[in-house]
Amino acid sequence: MALYTATVYSKINGAQPLFATRSRTNKRAAPVIKMTQLSAGGSRHVASFEEGQLERPRWTGETPLSRLVAALISFKPLYSLMKLGARQVLISTAERTNIPWREMTKEILESDVYKEMESIQNPSLVYPDYYLKPFHAYDEGNLSWLAAAEAEAATMSMVRRAIPNAASLDEANQTVRGNWLQAIEQHHLQYSGNSTIEDILDVGCSVGVSTRFLSDKFPSAKVTGLDLSPYFLAVAQYKEKQNAPRNNQIRWIHANGEATGLPSKSFHLVSLAYVLHECPARAIVGLVKEAFRLLQPGGTIALTDNSPKSKILQELSPVLFTLMKSTEPFLDEYYLLDLEKTVKEAGFENVQINLTDPRHRTVTGTVPLPP
Repeated sequence: MALYTATVYSKINGAQPLFATRSRTNKRAAPVIKMTQLSAGGSRHVASFEEGQLERPRWTGETPLSRLVAALISFKPLYSLMKLGARQVLISTAERTNIPWREMTKEILESDVYKEMESIQNPSLVYPDYYLKPFHAYDEGNLSWLAAAEAEAATMSMVRRAIPNAASLDEANQTVRGNWLQAIEQHHLQYSGNSTIEDILDVGCSVGVSTRFLSDKFPSAKVTGLDLSPYFLAVAQYKEKQNAPRNNQIRWIHANGEATGLPSKSFHLVSLAYVLHECPARAIVGLVKEAFRLLQPGGTIALTDNSPKSKILQELSPVLFTLMKSTEPFLDEYYLLDLEKTVKEAGFENVQINLTDPRHRTVTGTVPLPP
């Protein structure tokens, strides 16, 4: 058994470090991950989770179960019902955990967010073919106001599902976001050659949730959020204007993460948070290669997304994984891709994979320093 012990931030920007230790006693047993969280008063709260026995869930790839799910999804009348069911599950799950999904959506749709579009949208941008497919139960994918208006509630719901026993969204974020940010910081401190994180690019930033966490964590850095959806970016810019001004205001760019048009070697950190599972394998390869081009020597890439080895994901009920696959057309390609190999082949070194919460892994790597 591989036993991991980690200390989670009591605050997202807190001073408590994250430690990880590992001991192996039985190669056949699944790794048991114990997260030890320090409260403000210094007391410890321990929650445990395990990696599954498999390399990836049985409902991915060319397994009989995966082929059955694919056949069900390909039947259009049933597919339409699945999309509706998936949407209803997302909304009801969110509202059961005190995330006011419909209220948040209405607030955005009835706001002045539409005025942001003109300053955000790049009318000459050509969308890649995969981005024009229906996903997330929206016929237009991410290219709609409804998808943009619901994105933050959906993100909150994802965090609550990852840490179901958390007393609040804030407590869940302490693990999900806190461990992700700490993995980034620790990797950069260890491998960057003492460079500081001064310029950050958040690729696939959606409505800016991850971008704002990065800006809060690294307040002296210049942070850029980049996305293919002008609707999402309009919401991101609108919401940021509602917040107190930052020392370094976040910049929003409507561009393709595979070909950003930004200068080479211009960032210390490139992050992609919960993006890759929405992309075909060829796009993932392109995104990683572009990140390598954009990073300075010693720069860090950080990829956080679903972990194929997550015990929870491997043991999802048939109803849930069928609904999930009906809204994520490239999920199999993501789970089947060797992400560690992809990152190394792009030129990164010191590649590390950390299970940063029960469902998600964070993959980090470094652009080699000059000899």
